[in-house]
Amino acid sequence: MASMTHAPVEREAPVRRRAQDAPRPGRRGRTRPNVVGALGGWLWLAIIILPIYYVVITSLKNQDGFFATNPLAPPANPTFDNYALVLGSDFARYFANSVIVTVGSVVPTLLVSFMAAYAIVRGRGWFVNWTNRLFLLGLAIPLHATIIPIYWMITRAHMYDTLLALILPSVAFAIPISVLILSNFLRDVPNELFESMRLDGASDWAMMWRLALPLVRPAVVTVGIYDALNVWNGFLFPLILTQSPETRVLPLSLWTFQGEFSVNIPAVLASVVLATLPLLVVYVVARRQLVSGLTAGFSK
Repeated sequence: MASMTHAPVEREAPVRRRAQDAPRPGRRGRTRPNVVGALGGWLWLAIIILPIYYVVITSLKNQDGFFATNPLAPPANPTFDNYALVLGSDFARYFANSVIVTVGSVVPTLLVSFMAAYAIVRGRGWFVNWTNRLFLLGLAIPLHATIIPIYWMITRAHMYDTLLALILPSVAFAIPISVLILSNFLRDVPNELFESMRLDGASDWAMMWRLALPLVRPAVVTVGIYDALNVWNGFLFPLILTQSPETRVLPLSLWTFQGEFSVNIPAVLASVVLATLPLLVVYVVARRQLVSGLTAGFSK
């Protein structure tokens, strides 16, 4: 009798579980489109596109058409005279100086930051801890508070009005944040991988370049692009530490189109468009690595 009373209960249990797991009619509401999110996305896109649209159409206008027409109206007679004026005003020299300063700042920053982050994550001892604190202290020092000491050191070292005077301070201010970001990514690398390579006889130098670097490559690309943007758009260091046109970079080249009583706005915006094109090319080439570095950790 006991077996006969318990048998129906055991047969009905799977049926009840399947009935509970079946989709309910009320859950269909979750598949509705997110209208509020879509409207917010289109609104944010309009906010981003409007300045870009204004810069592009204004660079295709002449000086008279800029003041005589609606600022947001497309040009009636588009012209590339502004781009010809910019290219003929030593734009190639300013562009080359910006490339030299950017590459000369980003490459040493990534090299030093990656090795320092690896030493902080894999190292032990009081020296490593104090080094990490020193890098964190660098994040708390604002750039504007150090411009006078930097100017004094650059002039005492006889590097004023040189490209090296722009590279060294840029590297110094980019290293702390780069070390912080790369060390956080290196902490996510499983320790078992390092121990496996150590058992195979690999040294710390080999593990750093053959194991750690390939695994955190998206983070390295992201940090490199972030540092390159800061150096490429930097204005304070070139303004204070350089003077001659031979060492002028792109942010300072906008002064070329500023007269004593007027400013050639279309030419300035044409220079902005030409200065933005390299950044756009870099993003198109490295967008996958950049997105991987920005979204790393969200899937955990």
